[in-house]
Amino acid sequence: MEHKGEEDYNFFLTVIFPHDQMQIMAYHRVVRDLNRRTLEEFLVKVAEKFEGEDWGDVPYSPEHKHAFGMYVPGNWFRLVPRAGTYDEADVVGSLDVSILKENLLAPILGINDPRADKRIDFVGGIRGIPELVRLVDSGKFQVAFALYPTSIEDLIGVAEQKKIMPPKSTWFEPKLRDGLASHVLY
Repeated sequence: MEHKGEEDYNFFLTVIFPHDQMQIMAYHRVVRDLNRRTLEEFLVKVAEKFEGEDWGDVPYSPEHKHAFGMYVPGNWFRLVPRAGTYDEADVVGSLDVSILKENLLAPILGINDPRADKRIDFVGGIRGIPELVRLVDSGKFQVAFALYPTSIEDLIGVAEQKKIMPPKSTWFEPKLRDGLASHVLY
């Protein structure tokens, strides 16, 4: 078969927005169980890697990078990773989604592959903190993690180093409306 470079498989649909018109919203996580741990055992393990502050029933929405909200039924915690738990020079490893995975999701909750593990789900964009509370309080999930949104600068830094963003790192706005794309053949 002779390839001319004009075959349909050589093209893909794309859209371009100016970086100053893009918004990246937080992509939170909810987990169905505590990996056969009691809540007390779980909190002790979390304290090994994170400094925690009890916020009671007041929802905590991270106010900056490297701050996490953790919600268990009826109680919020503010978490900050302990010094030395991640490499600040590693553009991917220093992303909040990577810090959470490498220090909590994988070693404590046993979620090594967030793409495939059925015990984790993701809450993106506008659904935010109220959805985390609803899911945990419903009993379907045992713990939720609120993350600070990945910055455009972090995204560009990863791209410039030709690395790959971890799964469910970004929730972009504006979203494209549904539509129809066609390829006209002459």
